[in-house]
Amino acid sequence: MSEMTGRERFMTALRREEPDRVPIWELIVNEPVVHALMGPDATYLDLAEAELDGVTVGEDQRMEPVDDTHRRDEWGIVWGYGGDGIPYPAGHPLPSWDDLADWRPPDPDADHRLESLQRVVERFKGRKAIVFLGHDSFEFTHYLRGMDRLLMDYVMEPQRVHELSRMVIDYKGRVMERALELGADVALTGDDYCHRHASIMSPAHFEEFIQPYLAEMVEVAHSAGKPFIKHTDGNIWSILDAMIDAGIDAIDPLEPIANMDIGEVRERYGDRIARCGNVDCGELLSRGTPDQVVEAVKETIAKGSPGGGHILASSNSIHPAVRPENYRAMIDAAREFGRYPLDEDMVAEYSQRNYIARISGDEYEQFRRA
Repeated sequence: MSEMTGRERFMTALRREEPDRVPIWELIVNEPVVHALMGPDATYLDLAEAELDGVTVGEDQRMEPVDDTHRRDEWGIVWGYGGDGIPYPAGHPLPSWDDLADWRPPDPDADHRLESLQRVVERFKGRKAIVFLGHDSFEFTHYLRGMDRLLMDYVMEPQRVHELSRMVIDYKGRVMERALELGADVALTGDDYCHRHASIMSPAHFEEFIQPYLAEMVEVAHSAGKPFIKHTDGNIWSILDAMIDAGIDAIDPLEPIANMDIGEVRERYGDRIARCGNVDCGELLSRGTPDQVVEAVKETIAKGSPGGGHILASSNSIHPAVRPENYRAMIDAAREFGRYPLDEDMVAEYSQRNYIARISGDEYEQFRRA
């Protein structure tokens, strides 16, 4: 097979077919790792140019300072910034439903909304798969109301939840529509529905308050002839069927430490969805050794890649605590062991392994000392 471009490789995997090798991608790579690998002036886009088959870009939000450590976005959400530079929601603009009367989302057609995407399209179009990161209904409704309030609203104020979700999804759908028209190759929504052990909401509430709006975002992508990746952390087994029924083309990132075995997902759903992930970034990439990372990559490929339909990535993101030498080892191992046809002996041996058990089970302290 001739050498593919990154875009060809990525899109082939999303069609659940075998490219020349397993594509490499990451939803987010934070600056400390980028600078360690590429130099102090490098950006995520420079890393994507050199190492990745797909590049992620989101919409542009204008921010105003609140104080030295907080900023307010166009939705009225206040974001706090810790020492690692990663934002977290620190203030919710709709603590009372009475506040909704005078509140409206920002303008999805604002001229500045897709400036970053425009630069990515100009740099990478046709060479890398351009993944546009949007949202469906869950994250922005809890950013606006607060998580505890929203979960209570599912029981006490269901119609209000739908009213707010409709406002969010009309905005997010329009931004996604514009992004795909401008040149994004893939749509993705990043709302996290689960923690390590279960979904944040009940499966019934997921089907009532989230799945219909997820399906609308999928339809935006499919109407444009583009595939759709759903990102959510955590143990998603209880709602995975509902997500697939919404029409998604791929699932990311399948956290192994949350009992999301990529081999089991491939066996159960490989004829319906592609898989993105799932090298552990919480313990392995942050505290393991390069040799341990190589072994985990071989296992991940052996379980997730046979027959195609797999994009190698971490189990969440390359965050500031990831050791740069481990991410380097992950990329290099993916290139070495991910070429099709896969080595049959490697697949037979490593598909029976379970490195995550060493991280999450009785051997955890021994792993950390290795």
